[in-house]
Amino acid sequence: MRKQYKLLVLSVVLAVTGGCASVQEQPAEQSIQLNDYPTRDRVEYVLSCIAQHGGLNYINQYACGCKIDKIAEQMSFAEYDTAKTFSNLRSVPGESGAAFRDPKQSKDLKKKLKEAEASAEKSCFVK
Repeated sequence: MRKQYKLLVLSVVLAVTGGCASVQEQPAEQSIQLNDYPTRDRVEYVLSCIAQHGGLNYINQYACGCKIDKIAEQMSFAEYDTAKTFSNLRSVPGESGAAFRDPKQSKDLKKKLKEAEASAEKSCFVK
């Protein structure tokens, strides 16, 4: 069982790091990296996506790796991480949760993440 888990993690890491992420070609002094998502966060996203879509198989692995790459093309990691934090903490009850539910930034980033995920699902054929 432990060997299967190691193979699963290794295959997801390889899929994520070898996915369709790109770096914009510009002169060296103006080089801007479009892919600023840490590998750990990409792997976490892919594993969660695979679990939500029926478990590990080649189709889910590829589609979920593609999905996070497409999201990364539309949002910086800082935006993604903030949107994810707002989304995860919006259900905190009372005044404490209001700080995550009510600000305009929270609503805007959650909307942007939702739109990026929907677009990525269409592009990557996630089922």
